[in-house]
Amino acid sequence: MSGTTSFSDPSAEPLVLTSRRNPLVAQLRDLHTPAGRSRQGLLLLEGTHLLQEVLRLQLQPELLLATPDWCAQHRELLASLPAATQLRQATAVVLEAAASTRHPDGVLLTLAPPVPATPPASSQSPPFVLALDRLQDPGNLGTLLRTALAAGVQQVWLGEGADPHSPKVLRASAGAALELPPLRLSSDALVRRLEQARQGDWQIVATAAAAPRPYWQLDWCRPTVLLLGNEGAGLAAPLLALADQLVGIPHSEAVESLNVAVAAAPLLLERWRQSLSA
Repeated sequence: MSGTTSFSDPSAEPLVLTSRRNPLVAQLRDLHTPAGRSRQGLLLLEGTHLLQEVLRLQLQPELLLATPDWCAQHRELLASLPAATQLRQATAVVLEAAASTRHPDGVLLTLAPPVPATPPASSQSPPFVLALDRLQDPGNLGTLLRTALAAGVQQVWLGEGADPHSPKVLRASAGAALELPPLRLSSDALVRRLEQARQGDWQIVATAAAAPRPYWQLDWCRPTVLLLGNEGAGLAAPLLALADQLVGIPHSEAVESLNVAVAAAPLLLERWRQSLSA
């Protein structure tokens, strides 16, 4: 088992857990926090959809906790679990006590953190990386990861900010955080990565309100890093200085700026559009 936590022996527990004071509940609640996830070396995922994604990606859950009703309705999913996965049943009250959301849909699971993606050496498409500077909102991060996966991004560099392993990010990404797990970096390490990319003749793209060129006039099919900044402060000055391509997203003056996850969508998908029309 990953991490340092040893879950209780099922043979010593009741068939269906009925008490919110059961030690297993405390162990699972510990995974709501970054410190707890670090201690145990595990993530907490909630809901049937994320379990389906875990199995589709052939990842191995450590523990699955579900209500008897959920188990009765999802026999095929249970039959797909790896043999090493520990299956426990609990009442809806106990499951809700262990979950980070209200009214979970009947199942949660633990999983060792996936290894950050590495672009395949044999890939025929030029490298495409999304770099994020101190993004704070877990919902924005999860949405960005989902869009990045849809756009064919090969790697995500996450310079500090929100924890990509938080339950909220995992839910917002709809499983993309498992298929495209970000590489977490310090701000200094992110600068070094970008410097190396520039030395390798990659273009570093950032947005600017006064940029003279709209995003669709850029050649996105070159080796590219799209660099996006913090929701309030934008990009840190050392990072912005590394951008050699500034593009704009034309929009109505009724709003001053776009949400970072909204702004990222046309930028990320423009490469996909250009590759289809090439």
